[in-house]
Amino acid sequence: MFGKRDAGGGAAVGLAVPPTIAAPVPSPQSNAKPAPSTQVPSEPQRSEDYYATKSLVFGALVEAIDLSQLSRLDGESAREEIRDIVREIVAIKNVAMSINEQDDMIDDICNDVLGYGPLEPLLNRDDIADIMVNGATRTFIEVGGKIQLTNVRFRDNTQLMNICQRIVSQVGRRVDEASPICDARLADGSRVNVIAPPLAIDGPALTIRKFRKDKLTLDQLIRFGAISPAGGEILKIIGRVRCNVLISGGTGSGKTTLLNCLTNYIDHDERVITCEDAAELQLQQPHVVRLETRPPNLEGTGAITMRDLVKNCLRMRPERIIVGEVRGPEAFDLLQAMNTGHDGSMGTLHANSPREAISRLESMITMGGYALPIRTIREMVVSSIDVIVQAARLRDGSRRITHISEVLGFEGDVITMQDLILYEVTGEDSAGRLKGRHRSTGIGRPRFWERARYYGEEARLARALDEAEVPDLHS
Repeated sequence: MFGKRDAGGGAAVGLAVPPTIAAPVPSPQSNAKPAPSTQVPSEPQRSEDYYATKSLVFGALVEAIDLSQLSRLDGESAREEIRDIVREIVAIKNVAMSINEQDDMIDDICNDVLGYGPLEPLLNRDDIADIMVNGATRTFIEVGGKIQLTNVRFRDNTQLMNICQRIVSQVGRRVDEASPICDARLADGSRVNVIAPPLAIDGPALTIRKFRKDKLTLDQLIRFGAISPAGGEILKIIGRVRCNVLISGGTGSGKTTLLNCLTNYIDHDERVITCEDAAELQLQQPHVVRLETRPPNLEGTGAITMRDLVKNCLRMRPERIIVGEVRGPEAFDLLQAMNTGHDGSMGTLHANSPREAISRLESMITMGGYALPIRTIREMVVSSIDVIVQAARLRDGSRRITHISEVLGFEGDVITMQDLILYEVTGEDSAGRLKGRHRSTGIGRPRFWERARYYGEEARLARALDEAEVPDLHS
């Protein structure tokens, strides 16, 4: 089939390749200090003989197949063809391997040729939140909020770089010495960042923020303890009554997950436009337009920034504008959109508290070159933002919604805010997991009460606020 087998379907021609086709790969971890406390027990430990044999078989496979013919097959057919040829190579070379080792090697080689190589087993696991590759020899994952070292490794930095290029090329981007930093995404929306040499000194650094195959909902966040049932009900109402929402939090705190959850409560007859650096939001509404920024080309031209997208949104008759992450001058355009008839718009930004989120918005607008008085900027913020939801990753790795806060107005030159829901840590169990609770601050009539009344949700909001009240621990 691949043009390098005989007519009778026998063994592939040229399989008896010299052993020098692929030299054994030296162990990248032979001098590394063992770290059993951080090692993932579920990842198999490969021997040096395994990697040497795999290199030999892989080299023979490259000689035996016609890649142009292979590219015409669907994924499963191509995988089966590769399996057949590898089995023939193993038989011809009398490779001494157990059946399990042979099956593992065939899977590894299929992943190298057709997929993302050693990353495939990690991408198929649904319990992993992040994959962090620090050069060819060290790969870390985050499971349950904790970072762990795996036994996954690449043949060399060249293989790792080829996989990085394969990932980013699928979304029309490139990564090389001329353009060593790249943001991209996988087919499921998982966020990818690559930084290559010469900027990455120890080899390409690849970071993948994985999305679960079953998308999280607000009800699941409630079951996980990220928010209380009453707090979750308040968030559902906020999404339903078209409050302008800013989701704030640190890296890995769950901002995008929470934004995805809130968008579930957007009515299905609304036109929603999303703007992102790498498209990762997964809205379920039927009328959604997804926009993505574009980096400059080889000549340094053709870049489309987030600000360009947000400005263009205003000409597309949006009912809601959702910005994946606000990190620059587009903050000004988003605030303008929010207070000019696009109620219910949402965005995320990096900040450690609701108060700090306001300060960051002011800083981003100022960095955009706008010569506006600080009072004018703050008036824009007050008239645009209704609610700030703060997410955090605690020291035990758990993620919690720590604040649901309203922007009220001014007291002098200071923007006033009030917290509706707060999360307080109450202790720690024997396993080191933090214990805590969400509680109401006693606000019985939030600023968006009239908006809730307009949508017929005031009774539901009143019940949720009542249920959120818990006894004071210090009384």
